[in-house]
Amino acid sequence: MRLLPLLLAASLHAQTLPVRLDETLNKLYGPEAWSLKSFSGVRWLDKGASYTALENGGKEIARYNTETGRRDVLLAKQELTISSYQLSADASRLLLFTNTKKVWRENTRGDYWVIQLSSGSKRKLGAGAPESSLMFARFSPDGTRVAYVRENNLYVEDAATGAITQLTHDGSETIVNGTSDWVYEEEFALRDGFRWSPDGKSIAYFRFDTSAVGRFPLVNETDSLYPTIQWFRYPKSGTPNSSVRAGVVAATGGETKWMSISAGANDSYLPRMEWAANATELVLQHVNRKQTVNQVYLASAATGEARLIHKEEDAAWLDIVDEIHWLGGGKEFLWMSESDGWTRVYALSRDGRQRRALTPARVDVAAIVGTGGDEQWLYYIASPGDATQRHLFRVPLHGAAKVERLTKGRGWHSYQLSPDARYAVETVSTFDSPAESRLIRLPARSTVRVLADNTAYRDQIAPLMTPPAEFVQVKIVGNVTLDGWMIKPPDFHPSRKYPLLVHVYSEPFDLTATDRFTTRSLFHRALAREGYIIVSMDNRGTPSLKGRAWRKAIHGAIGPLSSREQAEAARALLASRSYLDPNRVAIWGWSGGGTATLNILFRYPDLFKLGMSVAPVPDQRLYDTVYQERYMGTPEANRDGYQSSSPIHFAAGLQGRLLLIHGTGDDNVHWQGTQLLVNKLVELGKQFDMVVYPNRSHAISEGKGTTLHLHRTLARYLLEHMR
Repeated sequence: MRLLPLLLAASLHAQTLPVRLDETLNKLYGPEAWSLKSFSGVRWLDKGASYTALENGGKEIARYNTETGRRDVLLAKQELTISSYQLSADASRLLLFTNTKKVWRENTRGDYWVIQLSSGSKRKLGAGAPESSLMFARFSPDGTRVAYVRENNLYVEDAATGAITQLTHDGSETIVNGTSDWVYEEEFALRDGFRWSPDGKSIAYFRFDTSAVGRFPLVNETDSLYPTIQWFRYPKSGTPNSSVRAGVVAATGGETKWMSISAGANDSYLPRMEWAANATELVLQHVNRKQTVNQVYLASAATGEARLIHKEEDAAWLDIVDEIHWLGGGKEFLWMSESDGWTRVYALSRDGRQRRALTPARVDVAAIVGTGGDEQWLYYIASPGDATQRHLFRVPLHGAAKVERLTKGRGWHSYQLSPDARYAVETVSTFDSPAESRLIRLPARSTVRVLADNTAYRDQIAPLMTPPAEFVQVKIVGNVTLDGWMIKPPDFHPSRKYPLLVHVYSEPFDLTATDRFTTRSLFHRALAREGYIIVSMDNRGTPSLKGRAWRKAIHGAIGPLSSREQAEAARALLASRSYLDPNRVAIWGWSGGGTATLNILFRYPDLFKLGMSVAPVPDQRLYDTVYQERYMGTPEANRDGYQSSSPIHFAAGLQGRLLLIHGTGDDNVHWQGTQLLVNKLVELGKQFDMVVYPNRSHAISEGKGTTLHLHRTLARYLLEHMR
């Protein structure tokens, strides 16, 4: 084994990167890297007539007239750096989030300050609390109080006087109130686990009992003389989850009324809870452990009694509906469903007995944008006929379903709609063009003003952007067509032979073949300038807008089908393009893509000669319950599926070069799996290379120079072993 943790293996260390490539990587990942501007979004006021924005590096909050652009300073330059903020409903107070600390994925713990705008007075919330210990603070509907989580308990504080009422008292290392556990945060995107009632009298919240969940250690061996251990609750496939309940407590304190619907450690999930467009009922989504049934309940806040209003089922798996949009003051709600084979938007009556299809048949909806205050139109994102795109459509909420596409040309569009649907913040990019955010009028999409202009960045990266990327479609066995993109060298000539690098993800969580700008594409362009052709393709089982059958083709076994289709697509490209060298084919990926890299390299060694696998899951029994069981069931019920999907069982097939990269502080995809793979490769007598980053997370970005070092390592490995 050639090991390169902090000590680089001699074979890699000897290879010096070409000057141009090294300079480019410095510009992409170094201390003075090119900076891509982004717009963090607006807070709409007056039904959309005005909005506020955080500016000047998080030091100032300004208010704009939406139409004229008149700017008023709402909060002048502060000593504090503001990470986010909330304006009270009457616009008299600001709630500032500062001094933030990361909790797994995001900075969700910090300090909160209430500012009275008329006087400028400022007061820190949570008197006596440790620094950066408050989470998810938000104003009550009338702006007079603030609720927040502190050390796994829920509190309410008077915004004017600072009087604090503790609502829950059993928060501990295992009992979590008002927020979520690790797996709900990671896989259900549930972080802030409480909701003010519309009348401000009550708060609904989640309570997690994590005591049945197995503890996993992260060992830090570099920051002190003796190693330290951070334990956290991580449910691996087939093991118990947290038990979860939803309750309602008066904002003045008292006993909690628990809803009759709950989730046990081994039988189900309770991933969503919201007030049901009134102050008397909650709407809850209750999902079975197999994630094949989602039951929607309305529950009385006063009694806890729940009644089933909708049931969604799928033989493979279901994705939860992230947010329920209520219509007609609570008479109907919007619901996304794949029940007819495509993701469509429906309007369901409050009792669930009536259902109206709003979007066309045989067209997948990617997301609901909104309806606007008058509820005349449903705005949504879709892309019928070309899954690499994302476009804005609208359709009447009532009457004849005449669909309008509002965007033109190509690109990846996203929107933040104003309450009156007259305006929106539009962010759009293409594979070759960085994102630009602008304020637009709807439905014409005429520009009011540009909010994030990346002209300077576009000029900086211009030398990398020639030639433009090509979007390709590759037909494989079974009359299946995969979408993909291809980047060629600037001096490309079809008479030459070029090495091929395949970038892969291939799992149900994400796509790579999208007409969307990413900074990772610049890394690929830097490699292309050294004489490589880079491609990426989305196989079946990825979340492409191609219908349910496409997305769920991998049910029961993620690895075999995706590996086969990636290999077939690579062979099809080699057969149809004489300029690709079949003897120099490499593959790389991160996370699920790291797993796919191993599966493909081990199963198709005659085709792929080199693989670079970052943060992989070599044995899928090691990954978390929610994600892995959603697509494959439990290891006990699907032993063959786990066996056939885990690359560790195919390691004997390794013939080419393999570079493994992992961070030892990865709480998501544990370093444990890569260690098990190392043992297997050693046992089999297989040679490989490895870079280990101490205490780095799944992103492998912590610490000075880490991101640059990682990309230099990938580039060096490719250049040395596949010239």
